[in-house]
Amino acid sequence: MTRPRTILITGATDGLGRALAEHLAADGADLILHGRTQAKLDRIADEFAARGASRPRTVIADLADLDQVRRMAAGIRASTNRLDVLVNSAGIGGGEPDGRTRRTSADGHELRLAVNHLAGFLLTLELLPLLRVSAPARIINVASIGRHPIDFGNLMLERGYDGIRAYGQSKLAQIMSGFELAARLPADEVTVNSLHPATYTPTKIALAGIGHSIDSLEQGVAATRRLSTAPALAGTTGRFYDRTREARAHSQAYDSEARLHLWQTSLELTEVASPL
Repeated sequence: MTRPRTILITGATDGLGRALAEHLAADGADLILHGRTQAKLDRIADEFAARGASRPRTVIADLADLDQVRRMAAGIRASTNRLDVLVNSAGIGGGEPDGRTRRTSADGHELRLAVNHLAGFLLTLELLPLLRVSAPARIINVASIGRHPIDFGNLMLERGYDGIRAYGQSKLAQIMSGFELAARLPADEVTVNSLHPATYTPTKIALAGIGHSIDSLEQGVAATRRLSTAPALAGTTGRFYDRTREARAHSQAYDSEARLHLWQTSLELTEVASPL
């Protein structure tokens, strides 16, 4: 009998994360679902169990607070001896409902960089030992084709702030750190890939930001699910996908010096030691 995959999905109470969780639960996965409120997580766990799926485990953290990310990672390490797939799906957009003006996280970092990049970066490194002992394992970063080059002299966008620029920078940071991590890990242990799952799906971020959708949520789920579980992608690492098609990321993602600079800066900002 094939052992079910243990899969952690961040941002699993809404949008793409929740829809992906529904599909993976139906596939029989052993799910760990992250959210910010226990009540929402409990309702989802009850719904899945009522449909006959295994009841998912749940974990809570506000990703705008790195201490909460550390506690969540410690709780996961204490509760399971394996993690086959990590899907970094949680994030905030470039406008409403998270505001268009510059805001900062609990740690004093620009909010979009903190939530979309630094939280996932920290969580990934904190859980990397668990992923490595579960080889072959996978890390998927839900990024975007909406990217903006990183100005390391103005990383926190204290000058010339714009929500869309902040969002694009944070998503490029996800892709760049994914490329760098993939280069540091044997592909037969852990693969690391990023994707733009779909364009303006009918989620609260898209609807609040532009008022309408373009692609269906199912398109985004299918693309992310493919990277998470498709046997054909075993050993495929360090790639960026536009939906299900391999694509070229922003040129800065292929600059090894820029990637290393981002890696070292992210280590400093998250106060985590590099495991590699």
